[in-house]
Amino acid sequence: MTPQEQQSILSIALLAAFADGNKADAEREAIRRMAESLPHESGGAMLVRLYQDVLLKRVSLADAVAGLQDAGQRQLAYEMAVCVCDADGRQSPAEAAFLSDLKGRLKLDAGEAAAFEREADAVVEAAEKAVPVAVPVAPPVVAASVAPGVDLDKSILNHALLNGALELLPQSWASMAIIPLQVKMVYAIGKAHGVELDQGHIREFIAAVGVGLTSQYLEQFGRKLLGGLLGKAAGRTVGRLGCAATGMAFSFATTYALGQVAKRYYAGGRVMSTDLLKQSFQDLLGPAKQMQAQYLPQIQQKAATLDAAQVMQMVRGGV
Repeated sequence: MTPQEQQSILSIALLAAFADGNKADAEREAIRRMAESLPHESGGAMLVRLYQDVLLKRVSLADAVAGLQDAGQRQLAYEMAVCVCDADGRQSPAEAAFLSDLKGRLKLDAGEAAAFEREADAVVEAAEKAVPVAVPVAPPVVAASVAPGVDLDKSILNHALLNGALELLPQSWASMAIIPLQVKMVYAIGKAHGVELDQGHIREFIAAVGVGLTSQYLEQFGRKLLGGLLGKAAGRTVGRLGCAATGMAFSFATTYALGQVAKRYYAGGRVMSTDLLKQSFQDLLGPAKQMQAQYLPQIQQKAATLDAAQVMQMVRGGV
């Protein structure tokens, strides 16, 4: 894939991220931090510049689409845009209108586009059914006891290993499952401490910790694209498992740190401030990144055995 194609696809992904004009300032800031976090030598500098160009409206959708001549790259750009819009739940009317406009401009194969839309919708639907949309939220308590037989540390590690493996897969649908699995993990941790939460509260908690939903997907996608993990050939997604240089499974560290913060938060009666939540997450993220190097062989082994059916089952059921 040429640098021009990478730039065009990343521009479309960023335009999709901001297609919803109601995007919170916190999410915009998370996307900015994500762009700056990617190593410059691997294309991070380009992503920072594109982020600024999109915010300042120096790049248009027409400009980005014009940089993609290959049908496979156009399909990949559309798939990424759909995933970005779906990262924080069901598409808003503004996001749906953006994707409709994008699909028309890209002149995609109708059958291939429809097939991917069905896959993306299935992931979103499975995620919605996995955790209740609205359940009674128990009032804060000073402390709560974990249900007997619940090994939260083991569950958190399993979720982290799985999400690290998903990030290493070349398929564009794979990273869509990472956020729903994080939501399921937090739900299970809360429930183990006697607190049942709906998806809205869980997503608010994840955002309060400082893990942006859209920015997290963009980071995973950016690492795959800039690391050469994603490609299209003959209408099929192709690629390889990420090597140590391009696919360190950063979602392992994010998921592990998120799970440990959630365990502290619910065990302590949900009295931690937003600032303390963010600081706790950052304090845990460093050690979690060191752990991911230790667990990389297991992450790669798990990635080699995953398929779409297994991932969907994990989103719907247990891990």
